[in-house]
Amino acid sequence: MVDDLLPAEPDLELLHTRDYQVRSYRKGQNLLIRGAVRDLKPAGMYVVDDPDPLQIHHMVVDMEVAYPSMEIVDARVVFETHPHGACPTIADHYGKLVGLSIARGFTHKVRELFGGPRGCTHTTALLQAMGPVAIQSTWSMRVADQPADGVRLRRPRSPAERKLMFASNLNTCHVWAEDGEHVAAIDRGEEPEMPVWMIDRMAKLGIDLTEITDRWRG
Repeated sequence: MVDDLLPAEPDLELLHTRDYQVRSYRKGQNLLIRGAVRDLKPAGMYVVDDPDPLQIHHMVVDMEVAYPSMEIVDARVVFETHPHGACPTIADHYGKLVGLSIARGFTHKVRELFGGPRGCTHTTALLQAMGPVAIQSTWSMRVADQPADGVRLRRPRSPAERKLMFASNLNTCHVWAEDGEHVAAIDRGEEPEMPVWMIDRMAKLGIDLTEITDRWRG
């Protein structure tokens, strides 16, 4: 069970809570990326005797993404809770997501197509949170295809496979800067480091890290 990301602050007055949740699923050979954004006002803020939080926004987005091309092939937006009667009339506009690549330039294109008066600010913010989940899911697709023999972990074997596997991470953050040491080490053919979270979890589970390291290097 995962705890709330933010601890409660009992000595402070809560004014607003925004939640994002994004999940990805395998749908045949494709990815289904489903996201929701929800805004809540605390109980009693607008109606003093109201015992429950008041939901003021709730939008849901479904995007089907072709794998491995990462092109969006279907998109649907649903307005569950909204402040104005006209809010849902923009939903069909998000059909312009179809045909976009979610791998490169997605955030810029989302702002261009749906930013400001061209869309719903809450839905557009949600989309910007969904793109990275789609990219993370490409790793999960590869892992899910590994034999289920205890630990599904295998580094890319050849330099070409290594380049392909890590291409989606290039220039996404300071570690993956194309002129940085991490990428330079991969280009030199050095062993990619095992993820810290994998090392920590294996240690917590009491799994022999020597065996895992041998598999990673094998």
